[in-house]
Amino acid sequence: MDRSRLLDGRLKLRHLVLVDVLTTHGSVIAAAAALHITQPVATRTLRDLESILGVPLYDRGPRGVTPTIFGETFTRHARAVLAQLTQAGQHVTELADAHRGTVVVGTDPGAANELLLRAIARLKVDRPQLTVVVRENTPEALSVELGAGRLDLIVGRRGTAVQESEAHVPLYAETVGVFVRSAHPLAVRPAVAFADLAGQPWVLPGSETGLHREAEHLFARHSLPLPANRIEVTSPLAARRLLLEADLVGLLPGPVGHDDPDLRALPVPLNSVKSAIGITTAAGRTSSPGAETLIATLRELTADVDDSRAPVELPLPSRAC
Repeated sequence: MDRSRLLDGRLKLRHLVLVDVLTTHGSVIAAAAALHITQPVATRTLRDLESILGVPLYDRGPRGVTPTIFGETFTRHARAVLAQLTQAGQHVTELADAHRGTVVVGTDPGAANELLLRAIARLKVDRPQLTVVVRENTPEALSVELGAGRLDLIVGRRGTAVQESEAHVPLYAETVGVFVRSAHPLAVRPAVAFADLAGQPWVLPGSETGLHREAEHLFARHSLPLPANRIEVTSPLAARRLLLEADLVGLLPGPVGHDDPDLRALPVPLNSVKSAIGITTAAGRTSSPGAETLIATLRELTADVDDSRAPVELPLPSRAC
C-alpha cells in the first residue's frame, strides 16, 4: 500500500471511529446502532476504508466480523489517533479554564478503591468544578478503553494485564488476607494450615477482577483446585457482608478485612499474595491537567499509607514532549 493514500484526503475521521466501534462490537449491525447510523452506511464506510488501504480489515461470518491481522493493526492506530484528538480537545478546554474539565479514571471492580476515593475527595476540595468519572471494568476492557482515549488513567492492581503500550507505576503493595467472622470456629485457632481450608465454603473475588487471578494462583501453589463450595462476588464490600452473615471463609484485600472489627484474619501465611496498587497511563500520551492533578494527589496520599502496605516510591509516569 502506498502510504500517501492515508494523506490524500480520502481518509476521514468517520473511518477511524467505525473501526474502533466495529472491532469492539464484532458486528456491523451493533456498530451501526452504537454510532446511530444505518447498516448500509456502516457497510459502505467500511468498504471505502478497505478500498483506501487496499487490504481486507475483517473476515465476514454468519455471526459477525473478526479483525484480520490488518484490521487489528489498523484498529490500534485508529484508537491512538482518536485518543490524541480526545486529549487535545480536553486540554484546550482545561487550558481555557484550569479549574474545569473532566477526568475519567478506570478501576478494577474488585478493588478496595480506598486510595482512589480519598484522592478524588481531596481533589474535589481544591477543584470543585472538575468532573471526575469512575468506570469499573475488567482489566482487559480497561486496557482497551485506555488505548482508545476513553480513560485518562487506571488505578488499581493490574498484574499481567499491563500492555506494552501502557506505562504502569506502582504506588504501594496491598496485602491480601483470609478472613472469617469473629464467631467462626476457626477464628479462635492459633494456627491454620491452608490445606485445612480446602473443604470450607468460600467467598472469592469474581472472575472479572484482578484479585481472582491471585486466588487461582494461591490455590494452585498449594496443589488445590478452587473450592467447589464457593460464592464469587465482584465487590469486596459484598464479600464482607456475606462473611458477616455465615460461617464462610473469604479472600479479601487487607484494608477491607482489617477495617471491620467483626472480621478476623486467619493465621494463614499468605506472604506471596501481595500485589501492587498503581497508576496506569497510555505510554507516550500527554496527561491532561486534571489527570495530572489526580495523579499527584494519589502520590501524596500514598505517603500516608501505613507501613503494613509497604509504600513504593517511584517517579510519576513521564509526560510526552
